[in-house]
Amino acid sequence: MSNLFTGLVTRSSIKVLFIAGLLAFTVSGASQAVAEASDGTRSSISRHHSEGGRENPVLGSESVEEYASLATSGSRSKTNTRGGLTKPGAASAIQQSASSDFWFFDADVVLFNDDDGDGFFHGIDLLFDADTIYSAAEVYGVVYLSLDFGPWNEYGVTEDFWIFGDSGTDEYVLVTELMSGYPTGDYDLLIELFDVADDSFLASFGPDETSALSYLPLEDFNRDEPLDDIPVAVSHGGGGAADAWTIGILLLLLIASAGRKIWRRRNDALLRIDSPAPIWDVRTDNRR
Repeated sequence: MSNLFTGLVTRSSIKVLFIAGLLAFTVSGASQAVAEASDGTRSSISRHHSEGGRENPVLGSESVEEYASLATSGSRSKTNTRGGLTKPGAASAIQQSASSDFWFFDADVVLFNDDDGDGFFHGIDLLFDADTIYSAAEVYGVVYLSLDFGPWNEYGVTEDFWIFGDSGTDEYVLVTELMSGYPTGDYDLLIELFDVADDSFLASFGPDETSALSYLPLEDFNRDEPLDDIPVAVSHGGGGAADAWTIGILLLLLIASAGRKIWRRRNDALLRIDSPAPIWDVRTDNRR
């Protein structure tokens, strides 16, 4: 009896340890995935077209952008953008923005790449047309995204390019794919224009000027997985603490279930050993 009981306990204990180890590995993997998702480093890839517009784009260059994690809380004041910074010995950028020497005639966004079909895209095709009172000026642009009316986050910088008076043939096209660090949500877009010669702020254009740059449904490439590639998830909401509690409760329930099986097996084994074999009465087909 002792050997049988020991064998049952040993096998059941091994099973419990295996289940516990498997869950620990799952928890570790989930924690690592959460850590990677919360790393927050933003990255994107952009193609620059300073000639030809969308109809006949001439590729100027390609660039890879990397930034710190996306700021989502706080004021959306332009004081945290490049144009909002005050340079020593110069007028503030906000004051400079009142100048009528430079302005944006128009801007337009076409979103692309929605691999999982959820209505959120990871591609931004931005076209804008800047004008000036001068015959020609060399400028560059800085573009920002704001998630759910949060702070502006720089996501790209154009090449240096020329604008010619109020010509409509000097449109700039910046095609960007958001690769990581951009949670699913609605974003607004802001463009700031600067002088190449001295980096002075010239003009800005954003959701306050046109609805074309507001409420853009975006997410990064890592979150835009095709439906066939999306793994089964335990939970889609809550935070790390809630997920940890859920996994912990499941682990305890499985251990309790395994313990109950050990107890039942032990008692069944003792019952079989201590009780005589049943004798069947042929006439009544009942035990006696």
